[in-house]
Amino acid sequence: MTVQPRRIVSLLPSATEIAVSLGFGGELVGRSHECDWPASVEALPPITASKLAKGLKSGEIELRVQEIVASGLSVYEVDGQRLRDLEPDVILTQTQCAVCAVTPADLEEAIAAWTGKAPVLISLAPDDLADVWGDFARVGAALNAEDRAGEVVAELKARMAAIGAAVADRPKPRVAAIEWLDPLMVAGNWVPELIEAAGGESVLATPGQHSPWIEWEQLSAADPDRIVLMPCGFRIEQALAELPALAADPRWQSLRAVRDGQVYATDGQYFFNRPGPRLVESAEILAEICHRDAVSYGHEGAAWVRVAS
Repeated sequence: MTVQPRRIVSLLPSATEIAVSLGFGGELVGRSHECDWPASVEALPPITASKLAKGLKSGEIELRVQEIVASGLSVYEVDGQRLRDLEPDVILTQTQCAVCAVTPADLEEAIAAWTGKAPVLISLAPDDLADVWGDFARVGAALNAEDRAGEVVAELKARMAAIGAAVADRPKPRVAAIEWLDPLMVAGNWVPELIEAAGGESVLATPGQHSPWIEWEQLSAADPDRIVLMPCGFRIEQALAELPALAADPRWQSLRAVRDGQVYATDGQYFFNRPGPRLVESAEILAEICHRDAVSYGHEGAAWVRVAS
């Protein structure tokens, strides 16, 4: 039986990467403004836009987001007419974080005005690695590609297991993964599992639970061996640009990781914060940081850098 080509709109970067990994890159017809990998998807028309001005620092972003949310508004705008003109069969979105990407609530107006057959809405909401692998299956089922989804997940799990095997007999450094800089937030959900897979021990966050805000006193009390900066949506240079504000605080200078030169800035735009196929590369990055003398996957310099004292 011939399967009719799909018309897919993905409004979530990780969902776009999942669809491409399953072989549906050619059937994507629209994307969110944040979907930028693989590079070919940038040729697709964007359906969304952010209400946040570019170039804001983390503290400014947090204040602006709180202002928008307090007004009962969404952080994102959806071009409903463009979405309807694309006539998608399937729309991929999420309910995990209303601040991180478009949610089904943001699509209500566009869906309400739909004429003809309404698209299938697939909403992803992973809390841990098992949920991420399950999202591959959900997208695969919606696109009649269950077998391919199973194969892709098996390959990703095998790569993840190989990372763990490479560092299994080594001491586990205690790692604080910082997802936001002002105020401080520690990466939760699947990130503690990535740290464990990379031969480390996560501090201040629990697998499967949302990323918690923390106080400086909590970070000082944990006093981790490694501090890994992975602010959501920030490239390495953006994270480094905000380091002077951290370094000016006496509490920062007293941390073991800072004194020992074990602070690292990573690419939080492309890794860690996108629950899709590149979580394996994210674990490789953490393994390189935790065990630099034992493993190398070629990510240093491009996906992470060691912060100068």
